[in-house]
Amino acid sequence: MIRLGLTGSIGMGKSATATMFRDEGVPVHDSDAAVHALYAKGGAAVEPVGAAFPGVVKQGAIDRPTLSAQVLGDPAALGRLNAIVHPLVAADRQAFVENVGAVPLVVFDIPLLFETGGESDVDKILVVTAPAEVQRHRVLTRPGMTPERFAAILARQVPDAEKQARADYVIDTGHGFGAARRAVREIVATLRSDA
Repeated sequence: MIRLGLTGSIGMGKSATATMFRDEGVPVHDSDAAVHALYAKGGAAVEPVGAAFPGVVKQGAIDRPTLSAQVLGDPAALGRLNAIVHPLVAADRQAFVENVGAVPLVVFDIPLLFETGGESDVDKILVVTAPAEVQRHRVLTRPGMTPERFAAILARQVPDAEKQARADYVIDTGHGFGAARRAVREIVATLRSDA
């Protein structure tokens, strides 16, 4: 089984690209979805995150905006949060791999792959990119996003050029999603034959 790590900075088209892999029949583990489940009522992260960050649990679940306000711009707080959440996501990912069975290829959709040292958990890396002006337009049209918040998020992420330099594959979604889909099909064909 080849484990392909899918990553890219905010607004680069990573989620759309993950969907393209699913459309090709490739199992995809979505780290963001795993975090949402961990933060939901009854989720494994609710108690430890609530203990580390008083006031973030509301109606039995982690209130993401409240948590974000406590950790944004505070590297020490973010480090404490990551130390709680990343092992839980890794356990969820391992359970996912065990459940999909004998398949030639799986995709791990990990937004902060390089930032968390996740490259050691994958066999190949795909970075999704787009021109900076396309990225900015996509991000600033999201509900609740501001230029300041966008800048703060980018400051926490490994620069796009560095991600591309460390990748085995790069897909530029700025060329349109038709071109991205063709690139995904080529990668799937190559990796399935390698497996």
